[in-house]
Amino acid sequence: MVTTTTQTTEVPWLTDQEQRAWRSFLMTSKLVTAELERGMAQHGLSGTDYSVLVCLSEAPRRRLRMSELSHTLLLEKSRLSHQITRMERAGLVRRESCPDDRRGQFAVLTDEGWETIRRVAPFHVELVRSIFIDRLTPAQLAQLAEIFEPLQSSMREQCPKDEAEC
Repeated sequence: MVTTTTQTTEVPWLTDQEQRAWRSFLMTSKLVTAELERGMAQHGLSGTDYSVLVCLSEAPRRRLRMSELSHTLLLEKSRLSHQITRMERAGLVRRESCPDDRRGQFAVLTDEGWETIRRVAPFHVELVRSIFIDRLTPAQLAQLAEIFEPLQSSMREQCPKDEAEC
């Protein structure tokens, strides 16, 4: 029996089945992410670039408050700021001030960003199909959604959302 040195309670170690499920999830997540990154690199984008473009392309008026984009993409504000700066240099997005809050900003999809997402999205869908969707049955896909949607939802509720920005 294993105990921690700072506590007197036993550590509830993972069972073989739990360990197998956890490690399989982690490795699959890493492999899928790596494949998506390689695919996006062929189009001069990172996976995060693509995620920003998707979020902005689906937003009303193709713009989102930086704080909302940060929360949606699970990026720290400073990392998102650097990300948007790089994408501004590439002409994909621009920043706009919030009219009702001088401290806040919007990230806005430019025409070039819109054309980029329109050009790259079909490739992205083909890639997602080839590395994920087509390897599973419809029943397996439904089962994954049943498993991960509530897990994602409950974990997202725990994510801090800083209301200090616009």
